[in-house]
Amino acid sequence: MSKCDALFIGTAILDSVIKGFDSEPVSITGYRAESASLNIGGEAVNGAIAGAKLGMRTAILCFLGNDVAGSMIEGELAEHGVSTEYVVRTDEHPTPITTMFVADDGSRKSITNKAHAYNFHPEQYVDILSDTKAVVLGSLFRAPFNEPDVLRSVTEAAQERGVTVFADTKLPNFTQLTLDDIADSLPLIDYITPNEDEARYYSGENEPEKMADVFLEMGARNVIIKLGGQGCFFKNGEEAFYMPAYNVNPVDATGAGDNFLAGFVSEIICGNNVKDALTFANACGAICASAVGAGTALHDREQVERLIADGKVE
Repeated sequence: MSKCDALFIGTAILDSVIKGFDSEPVSITGYRAESASLNIGGEAVNGAIAGAKLGMRTAILCFLGNDVAGSMIEGELAEHGVSTEYVVRTDEHPTPITTMFVADDGSRKSITNKAHAYNFHPEQYVDILSDTKAVVLGSLFRAPFNEPDVLRSVTEAAQERGVTVFADTKLPNFTQLTLDDIADSLPLIDYITPNEDEARYYSGENEPEKMADVFLEMGARNVIIKLGGQGCFFKNGEEAFYMPAYNVNPVDATGAGDNFLAGFVSEIICGNNVKDALTFANACGAICASAVGAGTALHDREQVERLIADGKVE
């Protein structure tokens, strides 16, 4: 693989997005919804594509089944300029497909299946970390990072190679883990980015400041808590501050956190300071939430810069 700016490791899925679901049946077995669409997704896919749109050279390490859904995802990745050299195609499991119900306010609920729990063992490919500036793990507590030994192997390999580690989180689904289970890996993570619900779940605290303290006490270097429409909170051993969100009409929050993180990574690896990087990241997340689908609304860096300048999504 040629040198890239960011390698995204994690899940690749096909999202069946149902918006405006009406729970009142129109027949014995029939229901209606405002719309339905198929969108490629998964933390690694969303982040890699968003990063490429922002001008980064991105690559992805993920698994896809040898099926139609897998071919759709791989084709879309390549079309957006993401290197697919290390996509693992397999007959062992089908490509994960998620059904997502999106409410009018953009909030969502999802249905997963056993394919989402398949671990393709990214620790077997750590040599490729020599060819990237940053690695983005999406997401901790979900496959492939729901095995502590796997996470430790990847983070250790990144540290040995001087690669900056960014890690998103998810609530557990098939394997129940806690912060204690990954305690030996947390000091090897440069930036960890739970959302408010995830931070509350793993820390047992209700205030962002106290949530962040728990992660820091366990060794995390920098903590970013995503607060949705309220922006985000940052804390490390030297400073702590809130960054406000951009005021947009939320349509679908799917992938907003992944776009946020891609924007943050793009600025940090360019040497920008954390506040400027979070400003950019908040704009990326806001743009994503303004349309249905994780990769629909964000187009390029100039679009993000225009939002920062005038406060409006075009």
